Amino acid sequence: MRRSVYFLTMVAMLAIPAGMSAKPVRSTSESVRRELAMLPRYGVFDTLAYQIDGGVVTLTGQVTEPVVQADAEAAVRRVDGVTKVIDKIEVLPLSPFDNRIRLAAYRAVYGAPSLSARYGLGAVPAIRIIVKNGRVRLEGVVANEADRVVAGMRANSVAGAFEVQNELTVAR
Repeated sequence: MRRSVYFLTMVAMLAIPAGMSAKPVRSTSESVRRELAMLPRYGVFDTLAYQIDGGVVTLTGQVTEPVVQADAEAAVRRVDGVTKVIDKIEVLPLSPFDNRIRLAAYRAVYGAPSLSARYGLGAVPAIRIIVKNGRVRLEGVVANEADRVVAGMRANSVAGAFEVQNELTVAR
């Protein structure tokens, strides 16, 4: 038994060239994307984006809770290769009116069987619903033009929404 364990250890050590770690190497952009996607409170009503210029990462987007903004900045600071983080994330105003519209828009969009089956499952929602001062904006990527149109029509049916911007893009 001891010989087999030793052998496996030696094979593992031989497979990794000197000076390299066993962890897979990720690009800074991929690492930033992963850190933002893994934020525990980042949800369907938030949107985050970033730009990288050398080691400087500029965060943009809109979130419903200030803690998401703080968590995003802290997570990106920990990424190897990041020297500075510029935080331009907007925290959306607290509003019971907007919260009601968010919930109604979520039910309308993800309540459609064709959209729920395709986009409602999974940890990271494909269709983001951003509500600010009664105005709804849909963001994300959908599989086809029909899904984009259906999501827009469903969001337009929400009572109390002043305007709906359908900024969903169709995947190639």
